[in-house]
Amino acid sequence: MFDEFIGYLAPDYCDRYSTHLEREAILTLRQERQAKLFTQQNRQYQEAVAAIQDIESNWFDFSDSVVKIGRKDELIAEQQQRFLQTVKAFCPWKKGPFELFGINIDAEWRSDWKWARILPYIQSLENRKVADIGCHNGYFMFRMTEQKPDCVIGFEPVAKHFWNFQLMQNIVQQENLFFELLGVEHIHFFPNFFDTIFCLGILYHHPDPIGLLGKMKQALAPKGEIIIDCQGIPGELPVSLTPRKRYAQARGIWFLPTQSCLENWLARAGFTQINCFFAAPLSVEEQRRTAWADIDSLPEFLNSDDDSLTVEGYPAPWRYYVIARKD
Repeated sequence: MFDEFIGYLAPDYCDRYSTHLEREAILTLRQERQAKLFTQQNRQYQEAVAAIQDIESNWFDFSDSVVKIGRKDELIAEQQQRFLQTVKAFCPWKKGPFELFGINIDAEWRSDWKWARILPYIQSLENRKVADIGCHNGYFMFRMTEQKPDCVIGFEPVAKHFWNFQLMQNIVQQENLFFELLGVEHIHFFPNFFDTIFCLGILYHHPDPIGLLGKMKQALAPKGEIIIDCQGIPGELPVSLTPRKRYAQARGIWFLPTQSCLENWLARAGFTQINCFFAAPLSVEEQRRTAWADIDSLPEFLNSDDDSLTVEGYPAPWRYYVIARKD
């Protein structure tokens, strides 16, 4: 059943790069985690993707802020309605924007703003092996293809996000994009492999950020670079906030660093040429409720009387973007 939906993965990149990877460990983990795709909890997403298997297109445009796949006039009315039901099955759409066969999907996060900030500072991705840690539905992976990377491997353990990516990948069949149901904690199975690692919006969700940075450094090839986007707090001291329970209504937040704290984490993990190229408060224009993400979002997570604080009374979130290199 799995191969029915992801036949594009053959031949496997593990075969192509077998001498450079801990291949057996990756294949074992992959087999264990693929079972999650077909559980009762995820059946609605599997069935949604299966419902549009006949829909395909040779037209796409990943060069601009909106990831565009297919033209509206390519589908007959019945296909258009069926496709609309499939994309609605993935609400709330949290990363975007997308335009799929003329359907404009305004996601909760303006991921295009993040990519526009990052793009001027990175080395060209042409012919590079790239990791997208926490790739979600693949928005950034599709944007990366414009630069013709050798391969982009997305790490994302959530089955829903796999199917969300898959509904688009089935249509456009980008042969250098690969989705793994793995987390950042598995990156060390790719020793000295990646030329570029993107770790966007992930680090503060883990209890050992310096340890994870060390694993990512192991996975970088010599002279490789890492791009970190980390939520944090304002301040001059190299300290981090540890919420007692929730932060901005979110669970699973461990450490929210200041800029200098984040830079120190990278230095302690062994990175060099550390450069924070963006630091600013997270805005309610960048993360907000939309028709495609009808959920509480940043405006609801901030104190209604003082938007410099969260609803819990903590400092409101900042975003820090840092680039660093491995010698």
